[in-house]
Amino acid sequence: MDEFELIRRYFDRANTRADVVVGIGDDGAVVVPTPAMQQVSVIDTMVEGVHFPQHFNPADVGYRAVAVNLSDIAAMGATPRWMTLALSMPVADAEWLALFAEGLHTAAAEFDVALIGGDTTRAPVTVVTVQVSGEVRHGTALLRSGAKAGDTIYVTGTLGDSAAGLQGLEAGRPVKELLSRYARPSARVNYGRSLIGHASAAIDISDGLYGDLSKLLAASGVGAELDLDALPISRSLAEHFDAADCRSFALTGGDDYELCFTAPGRLPDPGILTVTAIGKVTEARDIVCTENGRPVPFSDSGYAHFKSAGA
Repeated sequence: MDEFELIRRYFDRANTRADVVVGIGDDGAVVVPTPAMQQVSVIDTMVEGVHFPQHFNPADVGYRAVAVNLSDIAAMGATPRWMTLALSMPVADAEWLALFAEGLHTAAAEFDVALIGGDTTRAPVTVVTVQVSGEVRHGTALLRSGAKAGDTIYVTGTLGDSAAGLQGLEAGRPVKELLSRYARPSARVNYGRSLIGHASAAIDISDGLYGDLSKLLAASGVGAELDLDALPISRSLAEHFDAADCRSFALTGGDDYELCFTAPGRLPDPGILTVTAIGKVTEARDIVCTENGRPVPFSDSGYAHFKSAGA
C-alpha cells in the first residue's frame, strides 16, 4: 500500500460541507470562509512514547489528535470548520490505520469538521500532527490577555482524571473511568462559544491547571488567589487516590482539556456541564494558593518540552 492508496482508503471521505470547494486529492484545499468572520488556526503534534504510550489503542490516538486541537478552538470561543493531518509511522499497518482513522473521523464528526488534506510519511516512531481551522465573529475571540483584578476564575468539568488514568495504565492498574478521560477528552467547544461576551480571558488546560493559569495571568499582567479546597475532583478520582494525590493531579497532572477562564459577572447556562469557581484575579503578579482560607506554598510551571535540556 503506497501513500496515495493509504490516503484514499482511510482518510478520503465524501465531502458533505458546502464550504469545502476542493478537499483531499489536489495540491491544496480550497475553502470558503464565512463573511465577517475571523479565522482561528491551531495545531498540535503527538509523538508516540511522549504524548501517548506505545501500543495505545489506535482509535484513541486518532480521537485525541483531533480533540486536543478542538480544545484550543474552544478556548478561543471559535467554531471548528476544517482540519489537516500529517501522519508519520514506521510501517503502513492496515489494522492500525483503520482504527486510527475511525477515532479521527469520530472526533471530527462530533463538530462537523472536514478533513481537507495532509501528508503521510515514514518515520522511526508514530507522529501525528493535526491542524484545525475555525471561525469566530470579528473581534470577539477569547484571549489569554483580558483578565482583570476582581474577576472570578472558573474551570469546567473535573480536574486530574486524565493524568491519573494515564498513571494507572502505565502502572498496569488502569481505572476505566479515569482512563477514558485521557483516551477520549471532551472538547468544550459549545461552552467556549457561549463564553463570548461573558469571559474576560480563557485558556484550555493541557499542561496542568497551575501552569496554564500562570500563562493566562502572565498574558493579562495580573495574579490570583487560588482556593485549593474548591478544585473540582471527580468521585472516581477520590475513590482511588488520597486527598493529596487528587490535589496534585488536579493542579499539575495535565491533559484535562477543560477550560480555565475568568469572568467579571454572570455566566451562560452550562447545561449538564459543571463550572466551578476556584479563585479570584488579583493585582499582584503571582499566584497565592489557599487552604482553609490560609496561604500555603506551592510552585509549578506546568509541563514543558525540553525542560530537562535546560531550555
